[in-house]
Amino acid sequence: MSVAFFPGIAALLALVPALFFGRPGQDTRSRTVFWLSLAAAAIGPGSFAALQLAGGWRTGLGHALWLAIAASAALFVLVAARVEAARRLAPLLAGYLLLVGILAMAWLHVPSRPLRAPDWSAWLLLHVAVAVVAYALVTLAAVAGIAITLQERALRLKAPTRFTRSLPAIAEGEGLQFGLLAAAEALLGLTVVSGIVVNRILGHGWLGIDHKTVLSLLAFALIGGLLLLHLRLGISGRRAARLGLGAYLLLTLAYPGVKLVTDVLIAPRL
Repeated sequence: MSVAFFPGIAALLALVPALFFGRPGQDTRSRTVFWLSLAAAAIGPGSFAALQLAGGWRTGLGHALWLAIAASAALFVLVAARVEAARRLAPLLAGYLLLVGILAMAWLHVPSRPLRAPDWSAWLLLHVAVAVVAYALVTLAAVAGIAITLQERALRLKAPTRFTRSLPAIAEGEGLQFGLLAAAEALLGLTVVSGIVVNRILGHGWLGIDHKTVLSLLAFALIGGLLLLHLRLGISGRRAARLGLGAYLLLTLAYPGVKLVTDVLIAPRL
């Protein structure tokens, strides 16, 4: 059994309170429980991700997924502190991150290799940090898009449930989704610039033509197009939510997806 098994289980359990208590109430006690559940959801995965990175950056899929979970949870706490509507996404996000965490635990046993940071590591770390935050923003936007889809479906069927009533209103969800996507678009642009700098320092071309770069640029273009359509044509609702989910899928294929192919499917055959 891996030494990371029990800390990983603890990180998974830290997400559970937000799943059940992630609905802010009006009284002081329920608000305290709510923020404590969010704190646990951020601290648990964050501590486990830091533990994995203590020995240096590693290439494994499980490590990448845990880093994405930690970044998404921590960023959500910051967004929820500023945007009241975002707080109502806590159970939905916690449930999704819990599923991703279970998947990440399943892949932690797969061997991974550490990356030695050369002299240009500052640029590489900047590139990776910005990319992780951008991916976390798109993750939160995707969860907001799922909430919009669930709300519209409940209204169309005229069958709202207790769960859909706890989600943000459609207008609130749309405002949150587009705000997150706009921030993610800015960071994805910075990721492209920092990637070019790293490539030039290494003596490579301006941009590497590989799956990760192509998929990331497609996600950047899709998000930019969605924001433009929203501003010019007022596109919203399920159509906007689906395009946002499409951008999230592209980034997932570009980041964890590439690691799945290279470190899990290809590496064992080399």
